[in-house]
Amino acid sequence: MNKNKRDFMKKAVVGGAAAVTLGASAPYVQAKTAPIKWRLQTYAGAALGAHVIKPAVDAFNLAANGEMEIELYYADQLVPTPELFRALQNGTIDAVQSDDDSMGAPVDISVFGGYFPFATRYSLDVPVLFEQYGLKEIWQEAYDEVGVKWLSAGAWDPCHFATKEPINSLADLKGKRIFTFPTAGRFLNRFGVIPVTLPWEDIEVALQTGELDGVAWSGITEDYTVGWADATNYFLTNNISGAWIGSFFANNDSWNELPEHLQQLWRLCMDSSHYYRQHWYWGGEATLRTEGTKMELTTIPDAEWDTVEAEAHKYWDEIAETSPRTKKVVEIFKKYNDVMSKAGRPYRSS
Repeated sequence: MNKNKRDFMKKAVVGGAAAVTLGASAPYVQAKTAPIKWRLQTYAGAALGAHVIKPAVDAFNLAANGEMEIELYYADQLVPTPELFRALQNGTIDAVQSDDDSMGAPVDISVFGGYFPFATRYSLDVPVLFEQYGLKEIWQEAYDEVGVKWLSAGAWDPCHFATKEPINSLADLKGKRIFTFPTAGRFLNRFGVIPVTLPWEDIEVALQTGELDGVAWSGITEDYTVGWADATNYFLTNNISGAWIGSFFANNDSWNELPEHLQQLWRLCMDSSHYYRQHWYWGGEATLRTEGTKMELTTIPDAEWDTVEAEAHKYWDEIAETSPRTKKVVEIFKKYNDVMSKAGRPYRSS
């Protein structure tokens, strides 16, 4: 091999090694950016929120691996619950967990959020109605019209009365000052109930001072969890709804700015929240009725309570007349309950 050739190969090897060394000493480093921050406010106070929302938020924040963090706020911490929709719409907060009714959503279907009288019998009715009977598409359409991203609906607990005095007949409801949801309150007013609206965190004190005679806001699991069982004496086993319908919402811009994988991650965490509530409430309702020691159970006879359900169906027809979309929702409720009734046990026993 001649000298020129040897020199060329030597230089090539040395140059190549230098290039390799240079590459190894200066690897590509991805620039770290600040995590995306969301502020989410729930309808629930801290004791209840520990079950209905905090596990899902904690799971999301862990799985997001530093890319995003959701800051959780409880009832009325940033804005009063009736102003949640406006705060969400204008971007004061990024996300909300609430029913449509109590957050003041300016959509015709808001009356169906929370406790729409006798629309559901069991908690599983809610996901079936949304996923198989068309409510999902109706909710998406309604909120698209007002510029808010509706994300997902799920079931909470049934609606029962927890009161300071026993309720054994419809007559016992007359004149009772009851904390409840707007639509449920308007319906219960037909039986002499006086609906009262107060901040969620003030309810226990209002029961203790006599400002309230009771609540029709939840099932027995919440009564024990949030302290209302300590301020009331009786639990009415009749309910006006089998499951509260609540949803997750997001500010449109906040949602659209998320990368697709974080959107999907939050959807999975919402589903996890729905699943948790299914077993937490379902088991809790039965256990506390049979083993709880703080409230005595009372019952209005079925024949008398049937008149309440009959009145609810008249109420459905009144709501159906308010818009074509509410009429469509009522028709879905009627069809669904007819199917469940015809299916018999275990879907419906009567």
